[in-house]
Formats: sequence, C-alpha cells, structure tokens
Amino acid sequence: MILDIMLGVVAAGSLTALCLVSFKLYIKLTTGICYSQVCLRGKTTIVTGANTGIGYQTAIDFAKRGAKVILACRDETKAREAVSEIIKETNNSNVVYKLVDLTSFTSVRKFANDINSSEERLDILVNNAGAGRLGNKLTEDGIAIVMQTNYFSHFLLTMLLVDLMKKHPSRIVNVSAVGASAGKIDFKKLTSFTTEANQYIVTKLCQILFTIEFARRYKNTNITAYSLHPGVIKTEIFRNLSPIFRWFILFLIDTFFKTAREGAQTQIYCAIENGLEKYSGEHFHDCKMVKRYKSARDPSLAEKLWQESERIVKLRSVEDQI
Repeated sequence: MILDIMLGVVAAGSLTALCLVSFKLYIKLTTGICYSQVCLRGKTTIVTGANTGIGYQTAIDFAKRGAKVILACRDETKAREAVSEIIKETNNSNVVYKLVDLTSFTSVRKFANDINSSEERLDILVNNAGAGRLGNKLTEDGIAIVMQTNYFSHFLLTMLLVDLMKKHPSRIVNVSAVGASAGKIDFKKLTSFTTEANQYIVTKLCQILFTIEFARRYKNTNITAYSLHPGVIKTEIFRNLSPIFRWFILFLIDTFFKTAREGAQTQIYCAIENGLEKYSGEHFHDCKMVKRYKSARDPSLAEKLWQESERIVKLRSVEDQI
C-alpha cells in the first residue's frame, strides 16, 4: 500500500517535471530573435528605463551597432553603472545618461528641452520604461503614478521630440504587454484607479492605441511607430510586489520565462528591421506582426485617447505642424 502510494507520487512528480521541461523548451524554441545586421553608426537613439531589464539589453544592442545611445532614467546611480557596463561590453564610448523622472511632467519637459537643444537628430525612441506596482498614490501632477509613468509621460515625451525626429527617417517603439488584452478604458477615470492591476493593463492598452493614432496622424511624415508585446520576462518590474507574492512570481519567472535579452528582441526588431515602414501602427510579438487585441481595434477609441492625452498633459494640438 505504502509502496503503491510512493510509486504514484514519483510518477506524478515525473510527469509534472516532464510537462514543465516541455513547456520551457517550447518557450525557448518559439522566442523570436532579431537577426538584422543593420548598422546604426551615425544614428542617435533614446531608450527610457535603460538601466535594467529589456531596456538595458536594448541599449547594449544599439551600442554594439554603433549608435549614440542615451539612457533616459530616473536613478542616476544605476544609470551611470549601466553606462559604464555598456561601454565596457561594446567598446562604444558614445553612451550617455540623461535624467528623466517619468512621474513628473516638469522633468519630462526639461529632458525633452535638453535633447532638442543638444542633439542634431533622433532616429529611434524606445518608450520602454514601465512600473508594475507602485500603489494608488498620485504624482505631483495629480495622476495615478503607474498611469503617468507608463503612458502619459511617454506620450508627452514623444510629442515634444517629434520635430527633432522629423529631420530624418525615424521610429518610435512603444512597449506594451499581453495584459493589454484585458484592458478597458474609462475616460472618466483615466487619471485615477481603484486597483493597481487595472491601472497597469490600461497603461499597456493605451500604448497600443497611442501607436495606432500616431501612425494615422503622421502617415505623411518620415516617422513611423510600432507597439509590441515582449513576452513574460524576468525583469525588475515586479520588485515592488509584497513579499508574500514576490517569491512565487519570481520563481515562475526565473524558471519558465524569457531572459531580459530574449525579451528585448522584439523591440530591437521594431526599431531597426528594414522594410517595416509600411507597417507603421501595427503590433508585434516575437519579431513578427500579430493581430491586435480586440480591445485595441477601435480607431475612434484611439482618437479619443489622443485628445484626452493632449488635454491631460497640457499639450496644444500639433496637427497643424504635421
């Protein structure tokens, strides 16, 4: 009897292990890789949140290709460490850090003014920085902190850099997430939320809708925009989870999901792959174009979000400049 139970436990454990290994292998085999050999020498790039995770890996890739890479980060100590490591790994000394705090529109405007006055061109803007759980507190601008960090500040930053990007063919890459599929926008509560989880997925839906509307409004310029889902990745985005849940989430991520380098592949692809210009406004995953989530297929929703975003960030309409 006891032997039968032990054998049953062993069999169940073996089957579970086999399933987990098979799932891990499937993830590895289906992970998209950017094989582009494009050289970025002479190009200028900005990656927000580039001191860690997929932003850091994206910055390394751009530096290896010869680009000037600007790490747009809030944490100066971590950013300077990242700059040193990137220069050491790539032998590209044209890697710099500039301060931007995405929880402050004032900081975003100061950063944009700095870029516009110091740079002659901007070829790639990767709106990568993101926060998972920072509570329901409001920023100094009176906006839910995750909503402002993940979406509104990136919207403002992009629009403040548009004129600079018009000077040469350029690309905007907006990093979304699979959770966007469950997002639902309530325009009456766009700057405040009752739950952190809903706040996060709405920000990621907004990134997709922003991409769609930007592509529509700027279709007659040399700026193109793309959104993407990088996959479920081992990053620091969940570092603010409560200890009760953090160990379990991190165990799953450590064991089964993409590394930061693997997760960065699709945003690198969207930023540099030749021939993507005709797909401006589209959504990507694993280095290929995919169908947008149902929640992101309404063009009128994208237009309304744009109008509300202009109002919230206090940005005058720029349509007359397009």
